[in-house]
Amino acid sequence: MLFSKRSAKKELDAIIAEVKINLANNYKSVAHDKRRLLGERVEALNSEGKLTEKDYHFYRAQYETFTEIMKDYHH
Repeated sequence: MLFSKRSAKKELDAIIAEVKINLANNYKSVAHDKRRLLGERVEALNSEGKLTEKDYHFYRAQYETFTEIMKDYHH
């Protein structure tokens, strides 16, 4: 179980890194896609029991922060 939680966190960390890279390079469309993926994966991994409650809240907050940052980004 610990291994699956660790791999879930690694997956989410990788998505967050992709969002940050795309934001830094001004790839707004790709950043939006990765942000959406982050939200979907956070919810899916949480429903599968692969995130602790603390981790769920952390990654959900990351998603919400990116959403706020990108609210005025349009394709």
